[in-house]
Amino acid sequence: MNTLFAFAFLPNWAIWPLLIFTMIFALYAQMRVSSAYNKNIRVPSRGHITGREAAEAVMARAGINNVEIVETGGHLTDHYDPVHRRLVLSSANYRGTSLAALGVAAHEAGHAIQHKTGYAMLRARMALVPITQISSQILPFVIIGGFFFRGFGGFMLDIGILCYAVLTLFHLVTLPVEFDASRRAKAELAGLGIVQRDEAAGVSETLNAAALTYVAAFASSLVNLLWLLAARRNN
Repeated sequence: MNTLFAFAFLPNWAIWPLLIFTMIFALYAQMRVSSAYNKNIRVPSRGHITGREAAEAVMARAGINNVEIVETGGHLTDHYDPVHRRLVLSSANYRGTSLAALGVAAHEAGHAIQHKTGYAMLRARMALVPITQISSQILPFVIIGGFFFRGFGGFMLDIGILCYAVLTLFHLVTLPVEFDASRRAKAELAGLGIVQRDEAAGVSETLNAAALTYVAAFASSLVNLLWLLAARRNN
């Protein structure tokens, strides 16, 4: 917390390098996950088990039998819906037998295990979802208002700070949730014998690259929050 306030008192010019760095890092993270996924989606697993079957096996081992596994379109649209207890896999990962498909499917199954065991950070993220969605919807209007009024007025600036504070907190809580789901995925795939030892590197490469995108999202929200705090100080 002391570090946050220290950064808030940086001069405005000092914030710009941080903004530029986070933009570059975010682009790198997206390129890294695309590269790792595209590489390992072309590597079939020797067990020829589909992503759907892998997710089902991981959840069955954890005693989960009330989560529906469904297929959806799009690219990397995979997610776990805790409200409807539904594990959603994109077609490539639902039907595919690649190392990437197995990693992504097991990762989402890891979220289902977190939900069943009452993993504290997942509960915290679920609690933050409503206010995070509201903040995300408000933020574009705050930014547009800033342009119209030649910068942020005090009231609008305070709203922007509040929105980014919520987003930063959400992304911070998301980090351990995602890291833990990936850890569970790797362990379960190995424990079930779905992935052999020499195949584990491809799964890890895919999941580790995906983790960078969550780090980038947190860094971006944090730097924007610091920039607004610095602007508020000078307002």
